[in-house]
Parts: sequence; structure tokens; C-alpha cells
Amino acid sequence: MGAEPMEVGIDSYCYHRFFGEVYPQQEKPPAAMTLEDFLDRAHELEVDGVSLESCFIPNKDAAYLNHIKDVLDDRKMARVYAWGHPDGLEGGRNTRAYEEMIRSFRHARNVGADVMRVVGSSLMYRNEPHGPQIERLTAMFREAVKVAEDFGIRMAVENHIDFTADEMLQLLTAVGSPYLGVNFDTGNFLRLLDDPVKGMAKLAKYVYATHIKDLKVQKGVPADEWFFFSSTPVGDGLVDNLRLARMLKEAGYEGFLAVEIDFLHPDYAGGEDEAVKKSVAELKKIAASV
Repeated sequence: MGAEPMEVGIDSYCYHRFFGEVYPQQEKPPAAMTLEDFLDRAHELEVDGVSLESCFIPNKDAAYLNHIKDVLDDRKMARVYAWGHPDGLEGGRNTRAYEEMIRSFRHARNVGADVMRVVGSSLMYRNEPHGPQIERLTAMFREAVKVAEDFGIRMAVENHIDFTADEMLQLLTAVGSPYLGVNFDTGNFLRLLDDPVKGMAKLAKYVYATHIKDLKVQKGVPADEWFFFSSTPVGDGLVDNLRLARMLKEAGYEGFLAVEIDFLHPDYAGGEDEAVKKSVAELKKIAASV
């Protein structure tokens, strides 16, 4: 293991309610948040990087994105440009989404990102046959990696409560390009009842970005709903994120550990910001120990 500690970051989706995306089961937040507010909070928490959900970026003009790049550069923050929420390429069916993904390489470059998180499918399509989805996505990504190489930006496809680790590996192998890797979400494999540790053993060398989630069962929620495993602060749930971080370090992972919270478990009355703060503190301990 190298001498340098791993880096820690935050994905802006942690604050999705404050950016205006409130699930039907959630209450509206007491105040709104801007992208600049998020960057200020990340700076206050002294993290090393941010993952910027493109759906929460209010303006894709080059001038605005260059401004965000300048802020991040000044604060010496790494960054991932995160495209694809909520359903990405819809299992390879949505050609308009594909075109939007291709256009997003320019946005990622303007914000100074060298990794772009992408989404191939989602929980909305998890019960449809996976083979045809992977075939369609393979064809799309074989074309997209050519654009990625031109921009010098690697894509990191997320396991978006859709594909198992074996299926992710099948997609990566079929595309066969260093410009397509994984955004490894430590909670989403668990939501598919796919062991994240076994998944990391198969995918660690392909990981270009992360979502570090922790989860526990939410009582009273039907088992067929994805939020049956709801988000907790890192360290409070079922996911062995310390072991996963060690595996990433051993595989030579160069990105940061980005905490992500989606549907916060109701036990945490302090809300998302308190959960993020606790998660960052725990991830800094993990990063220093691996």
C-alpha cells in the first residue's frame, strides 16, 4: 500500500431534497441549496473532491462551468462530472439520452473533470431481461469510448440498482476499452442482494469513481421497494466500507471516496447534512487507516 492516504469527497446527490428533488415519501426541506452552496459546504467539511450531479447544475454554458472549475481549482478539489440521473440510457433504448451523454463530455471538460460518471440503466428496468440491455449498452459504449478518448475523459458506469457485479464485468469486457470503467456504488449492489465485497473483488481494477453508501433495513417498507435498504451515515449500516476501501487501495485506485446519501433512514432526524458530516468524518478515518 502507498504512503499517501486515500482522498474523501461528497456527491451532490446527498442534498437532492435541497436541490428540489423530493421523493413522495419525503418532506420538503426548510431551504433550497445552490451549487455554490454545496461547494461551500464541501469546502467547510475539508474534503478533497466533489462529484457534481449534472441535473443539479443550473447552467451548462461554458462560462458558468469554467467559473465552477476555477472555484474547484482554487480550493484544490478533485471533481467527477456525474451524468445520467435518474435512468441514464434506459437500458440502451434511449438514443436521445445517448446524444445528451455525448454532449456532456464537453461539459465535463469545461468543469475540469477527467472522469464522467454515466448511467446505463436503473432500478426502473431491473426486472426486464438484462441480456438485451447489456447488448444494447455494449453497442452504445463502443461508440462512446471513441469520443471519451478524444476528450481524454474516462467514463465510469454506475451499478444503478440494475446490474450485478458479474453483469457489470460482462459489459466492461465486451466494450474492452480503458475509457470505460466503473463508478462503484457500495450500497446499490447490496440493494440487489449482490455482496459488495465479492463485487469489489471482481471490479476493483476497473473502478474510476465511487459512491460510498451505508444502508440498513427500514422497517415498515415493502421488501420490493428499493428504499427497503435506506441510507445511513457511513459506519452505521451493513456495508463493510473499510474493507472495500482497502480493496480499492490495493488495486491502485486513484480517485476519491465520495459519500452518497439518497433516501435517508428516518432514524436520522438531524437530516442529510448531519449524516454527510458524520460520513465524511468516518471516511477520513477509513482513508487514513488503509
